[in-house]
Amino acid sequence: MVMESPNRKVLGGLLLLLALLPQMTRAGAGREAIASPREAGTRIRFEADIRPILASKCWNCHGPDEKTREGDLRLDGRDEAAHVLQADGEGPAVLIDRITASDPAERMPPPTSKKPLTEQEVHLLQQWVAEGAPFQAHWAFQPPQRVVPPAVQRASSVRNPIDRFVVQRLEAAALAPSPPAARETLIRRVSLDLTGLPPTTAEVNAFLADRSENAYERLVDRLLQSPRYGEHMAVPWLDAARYADTDGYQNDRYRYMHVWRDWVVMALNANMPYDQFLIEQIAGDMLPGATLMQQIATGFCRNHRINSEDGSIPREWHVENVVDRVDTLGTAILGLTVGCARCHDHKYDPLTTKEYYQLFAYFNNVPEWGVGPNNGNSPPFVKVPDSWPHLTDAENVAQVPEPLKLRRARKEKGNGLQRPQPGNDKTVMVMQEMETPRRTYRLVRGQFDSPDQSEVLVPNVPQALGAFLNEPPHNRLELARWLVDRRHPLTARVAVNRMWQQFFGVGLVKTSENFGVQGELPSHPALLDWLAVELMERGWDVKSLQKLILMSSTYRQSSQATPAAYEADPENRLLARGPRFRMHPFVLRDAMLATGNLLVGTIGGAPAKPYMPPRIWRAISNNTYQQDTGAQLYRRSLYTFWRRTIPPPNMVNFNSAEREVCVVRKDRTNTPLQALTLMNNITFVEASRCLAERMMTHSEETAEAIEFGFQVLVARKPTPGEAELLRAAYESFRQEFDQDPDRAADLLSVGESPRNEALEPIRYAAMTMVASLMMNLDEAITKE
Repeated sequence: MVMESPNRKVLGGLLLLLALLPQMTRAGAGREAIASPREAGTRIRFEADIRPILASKCWNCHGPDEKTREGDLRLDGRDEAAHVLQADGEGPAVLIDRITASDPAERMPPPTSKKPLTEQEVHLLQQWVAEGAPFQAHWAFQPPQRVVPPAVQRASSVRNPIDRFVVQRLEAAALAPSPPAARETLIRRVSLDLTGLPPTTAEVNAFLADRSENAYERLVDRLLQSPRYGEHMAVPWLDAARYADTDGYQNDRYRYMHVWRDWVVMALNANMPYDQFLIEQIAGDMLPGATLMQQIATGFCRNHRINSEDGSIPREWHVENVVDRVDTLGTAILGLTVGCARCHDHKYDPLTTKEYYQLFAYFNNVPEWGVGPNNGNSPPFVKVPDSWPHLTDAENVAQVPEPLKLRRARKEKGNGLQRPQPGNDKTVMVMQEMETPRRTYRLVRGQFDSPDQSEVLVPNVPQALGAFLNEPPHNRLELARWLVDRRHPLTARVAVNRMWQQFFGVGLVKTSENFGVQGELPSHPALLDWLAVELMERGWDVKSLQKLILMSSTYRQSSQATPAAYEADPENRLLARGPRFRMHPFVLRDAMLATGNLLVGTIGGAPAKPYMPPRIWRAISNNTYQQDTGAQLYRRSLYTFWRRTIPPPNMVNFNSAEREVCVVRKDRTNTPLQALTLMNNITFVEASRCLAERMMTHSEETAEAIEFGFQVLVARKPTPGEAELLRAAYESFRQEFDQDPDRAADLLSVGESPRNEALEPIRYAAMTMVASLMMNLDEAITKE
């Protein structure tokens, strides 16, 4: 959202200077993915060559879903499809006969499906049948296996086992790794990746001066121990957990879940093992002698939207609450689109509707109302001591939530259901089991009022994922322990893939939300499995595995690439160069506040309400946005008040997750609105003014001041050509403000932080414009 500010006319002139930006930026980022071509003359690879064709062109009518299956034909398994894959002695196999038929009435897929096979797909299917039509179980449903890192010819490019997998793939493609990134680039890259904040100039200079062999390792260790680590790493988990400060839907009333958010930050800073991290959030309340902290952790399962609209049917919205928990488990932890099985058997993955509601049964025993109270937290919730987060041992003994009493109250006209009493800002919603479990049925077409009462379902996990079990998990705690069983095929893979995605911009499996049949194949399958097993064998130690990735030559490569290299691998899926992509919107705002010395470092607590258009909430509700003042305006973006129906526009503008439902991957866009936001929004204009103050107090010499500001932003000094362009821009701005001092005064009045009255206004305003120009550089908003 672009906000009106007094300097918009002045900043409008900056558009002319943006023509200079290509001269002042480095190589641009390419697109984000590449698929390696199949070499002619090689044998068919079912997983890579055939399954995608069958899944996209055939399984909708001839797949796992019995209700939509046509011709009593399944093409998702060898036994079921054998009769159409073998020649009868008088002609080709039935499958080949039908996909090559000239008569549209005989051809498959039928023209009405609008999914015709390409000539290449027909040839692949013909070769597959000729080779015996071998099937292969989907890779993601097989437990990851420890593999030996391969030998490579380019041993000088190997720092740890990760590099062996990457270099082997590059050598097979006749490509070579890039040289190491410049040290200035490397400290900025790893600082942004581990803390979400740029390094200070003092930190950059100290790192550049340290020429010891382990200087980089010490840097990584320091950043991993920073309290800013947990704040930064919490953001993608909050996106996955659909964390927000309101309930959603039309009323979108306030709720109080920031205590759970603080728990996540503390758990990450303490390097809680990932298996424990999951167990406590899914079933911490069921652990023996569960502490208050472990109960708070289960807020993960209560972060879903809650409807409080008048006339809502509690039973309907209770179902929606449970469905959200199941779908979030599927996306965030399993990396599967389990929600597709709510109404019918999954079209592509081995997940039936019955199995979906057996998962549903694990989360169906919470004593909840379904419809929320008029304000505050919906039961069950626990009270949080005033000393939070610094609890005494006594305060961390279990506080059992008061059971929700579903009372019937006599109203003026007939009987009605009384809403539960809400919890205030010193409570947090948690999970709790009912003494007598609810009955769970399969819901016909997913409708709350259409239960199939012919069978009461007991909790169970999908057969495709739980075949290694002697008996199914009986409750939510056993479900959580099943998820982190060393034999589980998905949990560790999904976790390490998202670590890779956070550092490299795209996961080894690009579709990090979908490891199923319709998801993309991993670019480096052996590396993915090696990392998954390594995480488990390291005791699910997240920081240890992250350090291993960051210490690799693969991560430390330069992101520079020649045009030929971009053409060969435009999305860097083969990892021939280092990561380069625009900062996450939270990082972008925090970094700019930090460069202006505005960022407030207070950890945890109630959400903050920074600058936003004052009437923005009025667009859909009677609520008015009450902006904070003072230090609350400059807290980290993690703590920004998140209203689901109108999330912070600056964040969404730069592709933040909306937090309505679980999201683990967002595509990045480039739009004019983003550039206008960076140039005109109060937050960024104020940060420019404060950076200009730093520049001018650093040196009275214009050239030295500009050099200092440039280094603050991008961790390196400008080239002579860049310095000259910036100096010329400063002189141009100074002349404009000299002719119109009122415009300078307007510019310097933006934002609530006080201006330095000792600085000469015309020079101050001109330097503010230069700071704004530098903040808009591609390099300044990009991690490279």
